[in-house]
Amino acid sequence: MPNRVPFNDVLLSGVGTPEQAELLDSSPRSRVWRVRLTDRRLVIVKQITDTGDTGADADTRFARELAGLRLAGRAAGPAVAPALLATDPAARVMVLEHIADLGRTDDWMPGYAESLARLHALTGPADAGALPVGSGPTAADAESFLKLAGALDVPVPPAVPDELARLLERLDPTPHHALLHGDPCPGNDLRTADGVRFVDFERASLGNGLIELAYFRIGFPTCWCAMSVTAAPLTEVEDVYRTTWRGLTGKDVPGDLADACAGWLIQGDALVERAHRGTVDQFARLPAEDFEWGYVSARERLVHRLGVVADMTRDHDHLHAVGRLSSALAGRLLRRWSNLRPLPVHDARPW
Repeated sequence: MPNRVPFNDVLLSGVGTPEQAELLDSSPRSRVWRVRLTDRRLVIVKQITDTGDTGADADTRFARELAGLRLAGRAAGPAVAPALLATDPAARVMVLEHIADLGRTDDWMPGYAESLARLHALTGPADAGALPVGSGPTAADAESFLKLAGALDVPVPPAVPDELARLLERLDPTPHHALLHGDPCPGNDLRTADGVRFVDFERASLGNGLIELAYFRIGFPTCWCAMSVTAAPLTEVEDVYRTTWRGLTGKDVPGDLADACAGWLIQGDALVERAHRGTVDQFARLPAEDFEWGYVSARERLVHRLGVVADMTRDHDHLHAVGRLSSALAGRLLRRWSNLRPLPVHDARPW
């Protein structure tokens, strides 16, 4: 039964006995309960399910979340994730500290950026192999992006294919070992009196933290709640992130934020929710149909990303031609579909 909390004898002896349980909203890939124990403590119980997946995939997601939570548990000072209290690997169940979210707030982004940098800085080269290497754009993604330009009759500058090939080389995550959350969207961040804590580490990996810092510019690409961040908050959050990272590591953030944004731009799968990724060429769909995810359409997401990359690469040494193509593609989309809306601006935390 979905409302029955899956506690075995090990969890009962290690955590306590459930007295009352409330099934919470979650993705189809997990079940989550808020549980009151007989000693009146609250905990969160999460079970990774194999609904729509193979059992092997569910096992992998469970293992990644456990590894991510354990690495995140290294944080000195304010925590950046809930504490892991107990596990039942056979049933893919974990018991987590309950965190009371303070909810909607103005000026939510600086605290988010600080905690994101603190999360990323927890791991290093010695942790190689603790989590999978982060995924990123591929040659197939670059080819699909160029085919979209062709389908929309937008000329591709001759230098673009070479720029994209070199971009893929620079975005190779292998040399980087930041602890990436994998889906750091509003809703997966809980605001507490001590700072932001992240939840749902099923897609945790090791890579370059700029891939997730880029969320602010590129419109939160793995999130249903795509949004635009205006200039002043954007400058502040990026400064907070870089300052926090430098204070913890003694080094500047490696890599180029323009590269990270361009990497998100050329991934067609970043236009759809996780269940639809890897199924079809999403860019190939765009000329004939628009499709919504949340309250924003794929074409609207793409126009935003094209504009970001065009703005960031006007004087860029390695992406100048990609920037010119991005500007031309954005113009073509807006002329052909004049009803496309800009992404909503959320200076206040939307929920």
